[in-house]
Amino acid sequence: MTTEEKQEEKKGNGKAASIPVEKLSQTQHTVVVGGQEIRYTATAGTLVLKEEDDEEGKEESPKAAIFFVAYTRDDVADVSRRPLTFSFNGGPGSSSVWLHLGILGPRRVWADEDGNPPPPPYRLVDNDCSLLDVTDLVFVDPVSTGYSRTMPGEKPKQFHNFNKDIELVGEFIRLYTTRYQRWSSPKFLVGESYGTTRAGGLAGFLHKRQGMYLNGIMLVSSILNFQTARFVPGNDLPFILFLPTYTATAWYHNRLAEDLQQDLNATLQEVESFALGEYTLALMKGDSLLGGERERIARKLARYTGLSEAYIHQTNLRVNIHRFVKELLRDQRRTVGRLDSRFTGIDRDAAGETHEFDPSYAAIQGPYTATLNDYLRGELGFESDLPYEILTDRVQPWSYEQHQNQYVNVAETLRAAMCQNPFLKIFVANGYYDLATPYLATRYTFDHLELDAELRGNIAMGYYQSGHMIYIHRPSLVQLKEDLAQFVYAAIP
Repeated sequence: MTTEEKQEEKKGNGKAASIPVEKLSQTQHTVVVGGQEIRYTATAGTLVLKEEDDEEGKEESPKAAIFFVAYTRDDVADVSRRPLTFSFNGGPGSSSVWLHLGILGPRRVWADEDGNPPPPPYRLVDNDCSLLDVTDLVFVDPVSTGYSRTMPGEKPKQFHNFNKDIELVGEFIRLYTTRYQRWSSPKFLVGESYGTTRAGGLAGFLHKRQGMYLNGIMLVSSILNFQTARFVPGNDLPFILFLPTYTATAWYHNRLAEDLQQDLNATLQEVESFALGEYTLALMKGDSLLGGERERIARKLARYTGLSEAYIHQTNLRVNIHRFVKELLRDQRRTVGRLDSRFTGIDRDAAGETHEFDPSYAAIQGPYTATLNDYLRGELGFESDLPYEILTDRVQPWSYEQHQNQYVNVAETLRAAMCQNPFLKIFVANGYYDLATPYLATRYTFDHLELDAELRGNIAMGYYQSGHMIYIHRPSLVQLKEDLAQFVYAAIP
């Protein structure tokens, strides 16, 4: 099959008919990872996905052109022994740029040790922490993200849907695996944020629909059970599970009492015990929590969050994340980041209920957007005049119609996949300063899988002194690479 744009003559009438474009660019490169020079081929392009028609005699209907970037090592004699990893980010509405240029790919965005970008213009550097030494990599952009678009006549909205998104990405994985003859390779998924939700769903879809069993799934900044992160009346769970991350944030900004500032890990253990014990019991009492007991909980919450007791009382002992990011450093006229609470921002005033923007996203949006656009055309040779959608609102409202009157929860899908494929391994990476998918919420989710004891050893977790995009913090990048590499090695025969 040609990879160029082409037209064919319709049989019988001589008129030209447009054929869905599958356009690929292949380039050769080298990178040094862990002191080892790796020669690899980069393939950037689109695959057209079609949908089978159930009616007899009807052809498959082209639905969408999915953009991807793949990196395959050149000196591999037997690809059946070479792992293959499919990667995507979240949003919904995010392209795969973050994991691509943050940690996994052979090139990464340059920033200082803490993740602070320089003034523009921005640049890429060789990524000595790439996972390419361990596995081939395929970065996938779902519909309406990156350069991925629906075919003419197809409405994008149909794919802005929990189930259809999983089906389409799953079909891309099947088609790529088939085209490039990788069915015999050990296979992995790695997702970040909503990409972990997608990965959980794919664990079931690939198994049931495609008969494709995975060796492992890597979840970076995970959210599988949305009840753990939805601050709505009647759902006290997020207030409990976000608390240790509030503490970590206050610790980072030196807002805790002196004894709590001494050792972050010891402090977090103390707060976790309080959150899952005394605080949980207090919230369960609701308005019947009165007098000295209520005062005691308020004092402890103030101690563990760096907020005033008066403010804690004003929130009815329930501080949601949107208020916390504005309140913690209000006296300094600063806000803290949601994706990474190490970062601070400046709003027009200090009186609002929540911040005007997320300073941690503002710090990475420009560098990742500029370098990705330059990289695709300049180094990878893929040319398109479409805007590369880094993180778009065009997918909103995202449909969860399959979950009416319930929280989205793919943890059960993941549990079922692990039971049916007992060789499936899971690695979960958590940032202490992540206020989008807090680490205790993730641990709570995995502690409630009701997984058989024989399979619990298939799950491993890592913790890092960073936020949602763990890898922008250089020491965390180095540690995360080591942890992911060890996980992949341990998950293959």
